[in-house]
Amino acid sequence: MNEAAFASPAEADLVDTLRCESTPIVSLVGAENEIVVGHILFTPATLDGQPRLRLMGLGPMAVAPSHQRRGIGSALVRAGIDACAAIGTEAVVVLGHPSFYPRFGFAPSHRFGIGCEFDAPPEVFMVLELAPRALHGVSGTVHYHAAFKGV
Repeated sequence: MNEAAFASPAEADLVDTLRCESTPIVSLVGAENEIVVGHILFTPATLDGQPRLRLMGLGPMAVAPSHQRRGIGSALVRAGIDACAAIGTEAVVVLGHPSFYPRFGFAPSHRFGIGCEFDAPPEVFMVLELAPRALHGVSGTVHYHAAFKGV
């Protein structure tokens, strides 16, 4: 699924590594006629100086090219956010398309004084608070699992 969506094995390898090395994870699939057509993964992330903040990073998310623009990705994001909230996640970060993720409540992280460890334009690194005021008074750099550095 991830290889088809990204045209490279890098994201599929990343997912395999994260499944083995990261906990907790939220991993969901979208299926049509019992065939997997989408996948989304959320894994723990950390914010400098905030060891108690329960933060998850969204990604990768993949939808089979033949099934894109049918709402599968949106359904996966919504279900994943709900699953993260159910396990006590306080906020979710994503490095993604600034025209897609705001519809789910994501806002540019720089508004909270939060940056990304990766060199990315500020408008593509976004955060969503799942617990009220979870990000009040915090700032710093978000760090993903080390496996992301190899992608």
